[in-house]
Amino acid sequence: MTSKTFPLLPLSVVDQRLNATAKSETIVRPGGITWKYSTASVAANDPLEDAHAEAIVAREPSDPKGPGDWLFFAVMDGHGGPHTSRLLSNTLINAIVLQLSSLIHGSSGPMFSKPGVQNPQTISSAIQSAFTKLDEELINAPLKVLANNMDKESLVKKIIPDLSEHPLALPMMLPAVSGSCALMAVFDTAQRDLYVACSGDSRAVAGFWEESADGTGSWRVEVLSEDQTGRNPNELKRMQSEHPKDEAENVIRAGRVLGGLEPTRAFGDARYKWPREVQDVLSQAFMVGNNQPLRPAPTSLKTPPYVTATPVVTHRKFSVDDGSSDASKRLGSRFVVLATDGLWDKLSSEEVVALVGGHLKGLRGTVSKAQLQTLAPTSSGSPTVEGKDKVRRNTEGSWFFQDDELSVHLIRNAFGGGDTSALRKLMSIPSPFARRYRDDTTVSVIWWDEQDNSPKVVEFKAKL
Repeated sequence: MTSKTFPLLPLSVVDQRLNATAKSETIVRPGGITWKYSTASVAANDPLEDAHAEAIVAREPSDPKGPGDWLFFAVMDGHGGPHTSRLLSNTLINAIVLQLSSLIHGSSGPMFSKPGVQNPQTISSAIQSAFTKLDEELINAPLKVLANNMDKESLVKKIIPDLSEHPLALPMMLPAVSGSCALMAVFDTAQRDLYVACSGDSRAVAGFWEESADGTGSWRVEVLSEDQTGRNPNELKRMQSEHPKDEAENVIRAGRVLGGLEPTRAFGDARYKWPREVQDVLSQAFMVGNNQPLRPAPTSLKTPPYVTATPVVTHRKFSVDDGSSDASKRLGSRFVVLATDGLWDKLSSEEVVALVGGHLKGLRGTVSKAQLQTLAPTSSGSPTVEGKDKVRRNTEGSWFFQDDELSVHLIRNAFGGGDTSALRKLMSIPSPFARRYRDDTTVSVIWWDEQDNSPKVVEFKAKL
């Protein structure tokens, strides 16, 4: 085994790279809520295969559930190229907005004419439907173009046209054959509802400060999504139920779909969704002439699709009164972290909540891991459903509180924290070698204050 040597980056360059894509915003809207979010990405691949998106859409004045806003925050974890995640960053929120608009404002169908249609069940269903329909459009687009360019004789004689120079050849095919997980948080400020939609192995975790009557307190860790891989027993059971019994041993092998793809839910990944003969035809029509023939279909592929983009959607309240029956506990600050699996490969849900909680408390400098458990204690809410082999966490060492951006703060501590030497070494490994030691990592942190009296109000033209 050969080894490679790379120059060790100065800490100043490491800091620049950690902060290169970071952005944050504070938004004050009518109703007394101040929203803040921080987002950052650090690449291991070149180009970065992760993406993210954010949007705020105001409710129409005529909306019976208004006034209020819909806030959308999403992270996308691409694989096999950046094409699917980039497409989703420009389309997924719009797809959900259209689906919610149809639900809220009605259609010719009878279900939308009934009162009380806006409830957690129908909203969750609309979000689910938007994910599913968008992926169907993405997967079926090349088939539609092919059908429109084949006459009856070609169909009868099975003559495959060369469409490699078609203007949509690569723009359609690349997002279909690459893939992306997607994780979306939707805040409905009018109803104080939070929806989390997850397709894949990105994770959403919330932290809620619970202050006891004696003035002490802790951060309650609420995991809002499950890691959807073949190592998740729920996903394994679902996958086996959707295919013939003689495939039960093969649909998931070594924790992966047909032994290859790790996430069991994702956009794109057409090689797990198109029948084998369809893959051969589309490769010949669109890709061979572009010198990018598709890989052969998985040998175990018999009854596709094996991967779905339909998300699992969870719902909870995000208001000050979260329905707790324990009057001795008062909920204070709260936040949600959305991150691709590059973060969760390095940090546990509890560690992330403690790191954000300590940052919000104003901690600065080096803090030992043992100290942080005292300074920002956590308590268990809903547990993490791990989708990968558990990594042994090092309880020794320290964290480092330096960054103003919460998203950068989490990535820094995932990659080394108080161990500056380890951080520099990890960040000094270039692509493609970096992928052996870390993944593309994208983090979005959203936190809010319902008692902020700041006078600045941001107006939005978009209405839902």
